[in-house]
Amino acid sequence: MITLLSKFFIKQKPDTPEGRRSYGTLCGLVGIFLNLILFAGKYIAGMLSHSVAITADAFNNISDAGSSAITLIGFRLAGKKPDTEHPFGHGRIEYISGVGVSVIIIAVGLSLAKESIQKIISPEAIEASYLAMAILVVSILIKGYMFLYNHAIAKKIVSQAMNATARDSINDAVATTVVLISMLIARFSGYNIDGYCGIAVSLFILYSGIQSVKETVAPLLGGPPDKELVENIEKIVLSHHTVKGMHDLVIHDYGPGRLMVSLHAEVDGSGNIFALHDEIDCIEKELNEQFHCHSVIHMDPVVTDDDKITSMRKRVAKEMKAISPDVSIHDFRMVEGPSHTNVIFDIVVPHEIKLSEEEIRQKINLIMREKFENTFPIVEVDRPYL
Repeated sequence: MITLLSKFFIKQKPDTPEGRRSYGTLCGLVGIFLNLILFAGKYIAGMLSHSVAITADAFNNISDAGSSAITLIGFRLAGKKPDTEHPFGHGRIEYISGVGVSVIIIAVGLSLAKESIQKIISPEAIEASYLAMAILVVSILIKGYMFLYNHAIAKKIVSQAMNATARDSINDAVATTVVLISMLIARFSGYNIDGYCGIAVSLFILYSGIQSVKETVAPLLGGPPDKELVENIEKIVLSHHTVKGMHDLVIHDYGPGRLMVSLHAEVDGSGNIFALHDEIDCIEKELNEQFHCHSVIHMDPVVTDDDKITSMRKRVAKEMKAISPDVSIHDFRMVEGPSHTNVIFDIVVPHEIKLSEEEIRQKINLIMREKFENTFPIVEVDRPYL
């Protein structure tokens, strides 16, 4: 159904802001419609069977309709163009809507746990009618379909909010399956495990809600960029022969399709400044078109024709691996004097190395004293943004 509707109503590409908004709107509207139908069916089944698990599951679908409405509103607001108060756009509203859906999932899990405990304390007989069970089977199929299309659209438009909605749908399918199993057991064995099944379902929903919160909050707090995106950016930049290396890559995420990329590109210090600048402009343009971002590249001139500096840089880089195999250096320079040589460089130390900047500098000083004669380091300690 979603594929058919998208062909009729969505003309934009999914990797554009307009296309993402259209897909999010369509999925939100379909989600509201289907969840309202499921609420009505499950509520009737709950009344017929006197099952707290089914009734709670029915009201869960009302919350799902609210989740779909939040996703719908989130996509509409996130698609607003930049203005004076929000010059980077409104894309992060989509992440906020994902957090809202996740909080609703947790609230539903807590409510179901409370009702299930009451059901265990004061159990009521369950009437496991075939009509009620048929309604549950149809509900499971519909929720499975909703998971599939939400998950597919989430991948197509790269949306954490849609991922949260997809997770909510599969949660519902699992929850309803557990309720159906409890009804079958009650009908054919006489054992009433309705309350215990409700507890199991609530724990599953709570776990899923907490995972969704982690995934949707990460972009708001400034999580690391996608590894594949980083690799593709590096591949494009280093494919240009004028670039000898790159470092200090920083990716700011202001919402899907709203990326700010900055990096330092090492170029031959003896090259023509105008030709190099033109090449850097071309790289920025290529990145902007490829990733729908705004990129800024700083040129770092490096010495490429001095064997002494090149050799020294390689030796220092090798010795710095004693701090960690994952450290790297850049912006390497040498200033020779009559009594000693200053080596100036930046060192990038992974966050996993739990040392202060002063402790790192002390280690560097010790290494330089042991491995190099009359050589003093002047070091800037960086931490990676990747």
